[in-house]
Amino acid sequence: MNDRRPAPALEVKGLDVYYGHSHALQSVDLTLDTGVFSVVGRNGMGKTTLCKAIMGLVRASSGSIRIRGEEATRLNPARIARLGVGYVPQGRRLWRSLTVDEHLALAGGLRRGAWTIERIYDTFPRLAERKNNGGNQLSGGEQQMLAISRALLTNPQLLIMDEPTEGLAPVIVAQVEDMLLRLGDEGDMSVLVIEQNIGVATAVSRNVAIMVNGRINRIIDSARLATDRELQQRLLGVGTHGADERTPARAEAAGTPQPERKGPARIYVSNPVLPTRWSQPVPIARIEAAARTQSVAVTRLEEATRTRREPATSRTSGPPVVLVVGTLDTKGAELRFIRDIVAGSGLRTRLVDVSTGGKAASCDVTAQEIALNHGRGGSGVFGADRGASVTAMAEAFERWLCRQSNIAGIISAGGSGGASLVAPGMRALPIGVPKLIISSVASGDVGPYVGPADITMMYSVTDVQGLNSISRTVLGNGAHAMVGMAKARLEGQTGKQRDTGAHLPAIGITMFGVTTPAVQKIAADLREDFECLVFHATGVGGRSMEKLVESGQLAGVIDLTTTEVCDLLMGGVFPATDDRFGAIIRSRVPYVGSVGALDMVNFGAPDTIPERYRQRKFHIHNPQVTLMRTTPEENERMGRWIGERLNQMDGPVRFFLAEGGVSALDAPGQPFWDPDADTALFRALEQTVRQTGNRQIIRIKRNINDPEFTAAIVSAFRPLLGRAGGRRRVAR
Repeated sequence: MNDRRPAPALEVKGLDVYYGHSHALQSVDLTLDTGVFSVVGRNGMGKTTLCKAIMGLVRASSGSIRIRGEEATRLNPARIARLGVGYVPQGRRLWRSLTVDEHLALAGGLRRGAWTIERIYDTFPRLAERKNNGGNQLSGGEQQMLAISRALLTNPQLLIMDEPTEGLAPVIVAQVEDMLLRLGDEGDMSVLVIEQNIGVATAVSRNVAIMVNGRINRIIDSARLATDRELQQRLLGVGTHGADERTPARAEAAGTPQPERKGPARIYVSNPVLPTRWSQPVPIARIEAAARTQSVAVTRLEEATRTRREPATSRTSGPPVVLVVGTLDTKGAELRFIRDIVAGSGLRTRLVDVSTGGKAASCDVTAQEIALNHGRGGSGVFGADRGASVTAMAEAFERWLCRQSNIAGIISAGGSGGASLVAPGMRALPIGVPKLIISSVASGDVGPYVGPADITMMYSVTDVQGLNSISRTVLGNGAHAMVGMAKARLEGQTGKQRDTGAHLPAIGITMFGVTTPAVQKIAADLREDFECLVFHATGVGGRSMEKLVESGQLAGVIDLTTTEVCDLLMGGVFPATDDRFGAIIRSRVPYVGSVGALDMVNFGAPDTIPERYRQRKFHIHNPQVTLMRTTPEENERMGRWIGERLNQMDGPVRFFLAEGGVSALDAPGQPFWDPDADTALFRALEQTVRQTGNRQIIRIKRNINDPEFTAAIVSAFRPLLGRAGGRRRVAR
């Protein structure tokens, strides 16, 4: 029996590198078996030299470098690349004159494997949009995507990335983090990451090596490094902004546990230029100017991967807290009145300011801290244009709120401006988290504020402008309602933790009137094994279903009725958004879809139909709903649109084509029966979708409401749930 373990992906022993008389690397020892491994350190500590030595770009004076057991110390870079080593250099090193497509074509022929140009474009859709642009016509984030893609296309067994997040916007940093986590999960390649961003380094790897003066000072558990501020400051020269009232040492001395830090943190590098023996201390002003904002809260690898698989509602950090949010510069008295009632009930509260005036206010979370979550920081939020400031603050608050994982409820009070500030963030929270807005706009059309979320809006009666007998009553009712919702939910979660039997896993099914028989049959067949949640495909219905997918509360989706795409592309009254299917793409839940009701566009009464459509085929569903039959050209357009999104789904996908008609009206003898239009739809889907073993288009010679068609849907759906990990107990 052969018990030999496979050779490590990378093994470095006693490595020494000199630049002239300068000893850059000093007896470096490093082993990477599988997964992702991070190396951190200040500037000038030898991290980039280590990368170059592994790639053969600088010559080692002594020591050994082995790639999968093969000696590579004296090999040239081309030979090392052929051993299966990919390299993402610091600074990207792209050709200015070559397009994105040409860059990828050059890299694509070195080694065959899972990474193809098509997969690159699926992973980085922005590159697909810029495929004909030259390297010098890309933004910094796009250039980094291209540099990473170029390395992945070589299908390496070992990928070396030198400062992959340097100079990137927070949203791009998050994409790089997610990609590294996926590579670690897949296990097909090992990744060595050189980073200065502590948040990134500790999020993507279980252990982190710290380089000091050309040596590996220590290899430390990422969770310990993430929480040990003193160690970060001593070995890495980084610290946090002075907003912390207590240092770690004082907190430990007091014997109190340190709360998990949320939101952005400032990272300071004590030597922003390569030091020499004659270097003088760097002025404080220069260090401050070179500081960066850490993009995300520090998360351990196992926690980060788990967040994609568990419902967001089940993740907690610290005691549950009710957020009281609003513009304290104009609504301070009202918000504090609400806060005092909630706190008086025994619930923990945090008062959050989202004012855009730039003035400091007494609260738990300042507007300045919220503004740091904007892509351009405070300068992108506080400006002379009030409308732009409100929009920017809403974006920053949404990002900040998504990083809070212990929210028991959130309540706000204000006018239209205040509601528009907090509503996007509330919509981003999982379904089930209590959300309440008390506002003077709550008696009108609240759709733009509520969207697909379970936000409760309460009319304030008087304007939210000072405390009086009416406002105290209304605000008090809202505060007590929040207390009741929050306590009931917390008690329910405690009960579920004791109840190991819990609920059946929930699945989402989309339905329209003309696909009702099919949905009823599917739900009846699956009822014993799944909790079937049916969503009316009226625009907001599809968004609500995808909201639950994003929240991790659906184990799978049967998207039988995709008709909202018709109204999106043709201007109907029940449109999807451009992000239709986006939650499926991001979450990778099992997906069974179909072409339900893609034969019709919805309008109101006949006199509301746009002039350009007046000569088309219509069916009056009722006096207030008029249906328009789609044409072959429109169906071809919809087929391409849906197919492009199916191509972006990495989870299991089965998409069914009903050759006997896509709705109750699209059947022989019915008003919308049009085989030519259906054929155009099916042909466009089959030509667009890149079919694999995991992504399939399936034709059924039946109408969508026929029992044989629904039986095929059910038969395809059950195995996908098994492949995704069996029945999942879903927290709600």
